[in-house]
Amino acid sequence: MSVEAARAAIFSSDDFFARAAERLTLDVPAGLRDPKIVPKRGDHDIDPVMTEIAMVRPIRPAAVLVPIVERDEPTVLFTQRAAHLPDHPGQISFPGGKIDPGDADPLAAALREAEEEIGLDRAFVTPIGYLDLYMTTLGYRIVPTVARVSPDFALTLNTAEVDHVFEVPLPFLLEPGNRKTTTREWKGLPRTVYAVPFGERNIWGVTAGILKNLHDRILGP
Repeated sequence: MSVEAARAAIFSSDDFFARAAERLTLDVPAGLRDPKIVPKRGDHDIDPVMTEIAMVRPIRPAAVLVPIVERDEPTVLFTQRAAHLPDHPGQISFPGGKIDPGDADPLAAALREAEEEIGLDRAFVTPIGYLDLYMTTLGYRIVPTVARVSPDFALTLNTAEVDHVFEVPLPFLLEPGNRKTTTREWKGLPRTVYAVPFGERNIWGVTAGILKNLHDRILGP
């Protein structure tokens, strides 16, 4: 299937999930805990100096759920972090966090975090596979976990962590023309990051980088 044909196909939930199942697995990505392996995806995608910054930090294994809701036009479910949080208040993110010692694997961590943050019952979630490992400036190595979510779910937000949840059409997020680059300040230094503006919200940084990862894995060669 050509890239053009694949882009047309993702407007159907069934076609998107079939293509994702062909391309993704639940094999844990190499480098999750190995300091000798530099993940090929991360904040350094468009800001190479960030590789050196991230590599001097302790490795922090983490996982996020990339919840694709099975609607006539599939959507992606996002959270907006609580405004009172000390780190990244108000930013758009995926449900997720650190992989705890009691988590069997990144999938278990992503499902647990989604339940804790937004009350997403795992009975409504069908895991599909992992995207490429994503390394952040702060040393987190994140395993993005793509999953199919039944539209019948109900949520209960943990307001200590999340202010809002919302959905964005998947075709919009995977359209390269909707992805921008922008400059943000980090510890007094300018950083280049990806951003996907959507209405009054701006999806940027790690979350936008993972969306590019999703695009490349599902629609790439």
